[in-house]
Amino acid sequence: MAYWLVKSEPFKYSWDQFVKDKQTFWDGVRNYGARNNLKAMKKGEQVLFYHSNEGVEIVGIAKVVKESYQDPTTDEVAWVVVDLQPVKKLKSPVSLQKVKADPRLSEMALVRLGRLSVQQVTDSEWKIIMELAGEKK
Repeated sequence: MAYWLVKSEPFKYSWDQFVKDKQTFWDGVRNYGARNNLKAMKKGEQVLFYHSNEGVEIVGIAKVVKESYQDPTTDEVAWVVVDLQPVKKLKSPVSLQKVKADPRLSEMALVRLGRLSVQQVTDSEWKIIMELAGEKK
C-alpha cells in the first residue's frame, strides 16, 4: 500500500473545511506529475494533508475513498480527481521546517519537489512523520 501527500492553501480549502465537508474530490491539479500521482492512488490508501503557503505544515491524515476519474471542473480529459475523506487531525502538526531539519527526510518529495501538489510518501517517511507528529506507531 502506498502513502501520499496532498497540498492545499488553507484560505482556499483548509483541513477544518475538509472535516466539515466529510469528503471531497481533489480537483484543480494541472501538473502532469501530480496528475499521474492521483491516477496511481488506490482506494484505502492514506494521504497526508498539508497546508501550503500559510501554516506550511502537515495537519492531518485522509484516505482515498474513490480512485481517479474525470475532473468534473473541466472538459479536458487529461485531468482527473480522486475522492478523499478525512481520517484524523494529527496530534501535533509537522511543519516544513521540522521536515527539512530531519536528515532522515532529506529525500522526501516535500523537500526535493516543493511545488508538486500531489506527492508519493515512502513507508519510512510516513513512519517518521507519524513519529514527529506524536502519533502511535
